[in-house]
Amino acid sequence: MDDIYKLLKKFPEKVKLKSKILEEVDCDTYVRQKVGYYVEKDDWVTAYVCIPKILKERNPVVYCHHQHARNFALGKSEVVGLSGDPDQAYAKELAERGYITFSPDSVAFEERESGPFQALAMRLVQGQTLMAKVIHDVQVGIDYLLTREDVDTERIGFIGHSYGGRMALWMPTFDERIKVSVSNCCCIPYRLSLTEDTGIQMEFCIPGIMEWGDIEDIVTAAKGCPLLISATTDDEWSRGAQEVFDNIKSKGKSDAELKLYDGGHIFTKEMRDYAYTFLDKHIKV
Repeated sequence: MDDIYKLLKKFPEKVKLKSKILEEVDCDTYVRQKVGYYVEKDDWVTAYVCIPKILKERNPVVYCHHQHARNFALGKSEVVGLSGDPDQAYAKELAERGYITFSPDSVAFEERESGPFQALAMRLVQGQTLMAKVIHDVQVGIDYLLTREDVDTERIGFIGHSYGGRMALWMPTFDERIKVSVSNCCCIPYRLSLTEDTGIQMEFCIPGIMEWGDIEDIVTAAKGCPLLISATTDDEWSRGAQEVFDNIKSKGKSDAELKLYDGGHIFTKEMRDYAYTFLDKHIKV
């Protein structure tokens, strides 16, 4: 792990966590809060927290990372069902299922939309990486969750589609507080991404990473976090799913599962239901 941290370069410095509830909306079976918090001194992030009305004293929470879709105007609002594709509203559906869900905007999306390519370029010229920033922001989001009295700090899950699915492969390695993770339609390794139909998403542009390893090496560095890789047969971002899974298993990660479906870059109800059951098995006791 020392080698991958060297490639990621310097991480942003954490600041004293300051947060605020900005609004609260009744959504029938749950309440949707909009919250804000600082991830760096001058970097204010907003997120939606969906809270089921029937709660225990401490409750499982799922970090719901939005997709990319080359639509930088859309982020957290899609996963809570306020806009975009209804099949992406997994934060809403998990809240209806009894989970607290947490859905922030990632760098350059929705309320943080400020030039995605500049976000990468300005870091690279300073000897930094955008991925270090992205990981840092997720970690601070989990820091925020741990301040909430309604969250069980031992039952934190992670789910995402596409960009979010890629983050679901990375984050358990960089934050052991994540106890289960679901990655949908983005398990393609670097070695199969060197083509025009996929390319490398800017967040994952880490100079020299292919000399170090590939996605299997990231995934198998995580300890004690069951992983569901949900992939499809006709999705370029699922390319190599079986190979990736076989390599993960051969490297000793026994708590990973691969679920393959027919279709393209999708997250159907069937796929989501299976993903939710996987989360239930590990954190919804």
